[in-house]
Amino acid sequence: MTAAQLAAFVLTLSAAFIVPGPAMLLALRNTLTGGLGAGIATGAGLALVAAGWTAAALAGLGALFVLVPWAFAAMKLAGALYLLWIAVQIWRDAGSPLGQGPSDGRRRWSRAFGSGLLVNLANPKSVLFSAAVLVVIFPAGLGFGDATFVVAAHFLLEILGYTLLALILSRPAARAAYLGAKLWIDRTAGAVLGALGLRLLLSR
Repeated sequence: MTAAQLAAFVLTLSAAFIVPGPAMLLALRNTLTGGLGAGIATGAGLALVAAGWTAAALAGLGALFVLVPWAFAAMKLAGALYLLWIAVQIWRDAGSPLGQGPSDGRRRWSRAFGSGLLVNLANPKSVLFSAAVLVVIFPAGLGFGDATFVVAAHFLLEILGYTLLALILSRPAARAAYLGAKLWIDRTAGAVLGALGLRLLLSR
């Protein structure tokens, strides 16, 4: 593995990171509703699974999905249903005030971390994307040390990106703006997540 290949990998992941999707949408909303800690916890959950998909791609899971299409279909169905469930929850609670109890901070962060894990687990296409990126950028048969470094680099990039996002959005001005338009922001977020769930459910 060369420095040029690693740089290409980082640039590709950075471009994919800023494209709006369920992971980014969840990180945005959890930070605005739960604050900095919830935003970072969400990012940690998202980053852990994103790096896990890269590890799975390196281990050949993408090829397994091609050989055993029903396994991919089952994971895709479960993921789509989970995204639709989240969409319904967000839409339903759009008009509800935010909880203010300071004592539930750890529980809120735990829920945020879990939601990050589940949202990225809900998108099995990520392993196919990772496999495609790895095939294009890196030579076949990466050694264990190089593969571990690639997975670690992916995790570090994701966690840094979501932490920066949380730092920006947890500022009082951003939270105040969210609270002023909570109903419509949450309804929009629910509609977008629902559309993404349907797209995942209906895509081939």
